[in-house]
Amino acid sequence: MEVSEQGTGERAGYRRSAGSARGEARRRELLDRVTDDLGVNGLVDFSLRRAARAAGTTHKVLLYHFDGPEDLLTQAVLQLRERRISRSMAAAAEALAGPTLAARVQAIWPILIGEESWVLDQAIGLAMYDPARYAELARNASKQYLPSLFSLCPEHWSEERKLEVAEMILGTLRGFLVEWRTSGDGPGIQAGFNALLRALDREEASS
Repeated sequence: MEVSEQGTGERAGYRRSAGSARGEARRRELLDRVTDDLGVNGLVDFSLRRAARAAGTTHKVLLYHFDGPEDLLTQAVLQLRERRISRSMAAAAEALAGPTLAARVQAIWPILIGEESWVLDQAIGLAMYDPARYAELARNASKQYLPSLFSLCPEHWSEERKLEVAEMILGTLRGFLVEWRTSGDGPGIQAGFNALLRALDREEASS
């Protein structure tokens, strides 16, 4: 899996837009359009030329607002991940009135394996394939997910305990997502997920 720089042109001759509200609004508009395209078509053969077509502009305009294809790709992946987190938290919010942390985690699982999950899995794979160029695609994943998982924990828990359990949930769910993507063993993954829910019930009952 390789992200092409086709169409970068004279990238060194451009600078990122900064400082103006109008410039930032334009940048966000372009990023939204590129993110939408990424969610549909994935990372394979991503290039400035393809991004420009999706955004309805030219690669020169993109280079004015972003520091090249890797920066644009990273920003789009971050935004795609934020969309998934927002949907996950909305699903969890509906379960917040429920009695357990396990119920909240159970509510977010269908979101994690839906819609853009395959694209975000590609991003992790690309970061592992070429960490020198694409480490940022994966490096910020934990920083994005942990605060949300932290917030699902019971309020009376200590900060340390919340962090420990949030890390456990993140690592376990990430493992299930990799297994789901690579093996497709639905029953096995469901069995493991049920075990995670029981472990969270025990953890909460011990407090």
